[in-house]
Amino acid sequence: MLNFVVCDDDIHMLDRISSLLEKVIIANDFDAKIVYKTTDFKKLLSYISENIVNVVILDIEFYGHSENGLDVAKQIRFFNKNCYLIFITSHFEYIAEAYKYTTFDYIFKYCLNTETLTTTLSRLFDDVSASESKFLKIDNKNTFIDLNDVQYIEKSGAKIIYHTSKTDYITYNSFNKLKLPKNFVRCHKSFIANINNISKISFNDNIIHFKNNSICYIGPKYRNVLKEVMDIVTIS
Repeated sequence: MLNFVVCDDDIHMLDRISSLLEKVIIANDFDAKIVYKTTDFKKLLSYISENIVNVVILDIEFYGHSENGLDVAKQIRFFNKNCYLIFITSHFEYIAEAYKYTTFDYIFKYCLNTETLTTTLSRLFDDVSASESKFLKIDNKNTFIDLNDVQYIEKSGAKIIYHTSKTDYITYNSFNKLKLPKNFVRCHKSFIANINNISKISFNDNIIHFKNNSICYIGPKYRNVLKEVMDIVTIS
């Protein structure tokens, strides 16, 4: 599921954007939800720094502030280099500068409607589907998981369970058919660990600890391979 956040300093525009976005998500059965919306860009930055965010929809002009949406985008990239940025604004003059921050789309407010949002989100989900390094499609209902958020993957019978920082996703597959980036390492016949999210490894106890305080186990068959991999990675 993709987590959207929305920020506009005009409460009426914020509500309009959020309402249209929810309609488009429901009408097209997109695997997404609005997790946060605010008129305060400082609160937005605080939220992004502490939570999983995949898509940011952002205004450019914040009246009464020396900073604008481009300044905010620069700070967002400090916390999150991979999220999608979509600007919704009345200002044409910022369009060239906006794309310096890997902007996915730039929508003018006078063009904002369900049709334009549907076009943008359809393109976005097509991009997500093609971005195997960022997201994993786990079923035929366009359910995507942010790979950065996966702590470990567990096989339980015919089930595959993706343990993320906040919730679990269950599907039916086999480990041999999963296409995962190199930071996912088999550590047990029933577990695959995301080494980017490991906080500590206890080889004496054969336990891997993850950043969200969850754990999985190390199988004897996989100890040496895991040790070789972890020799290259710095564990915080």
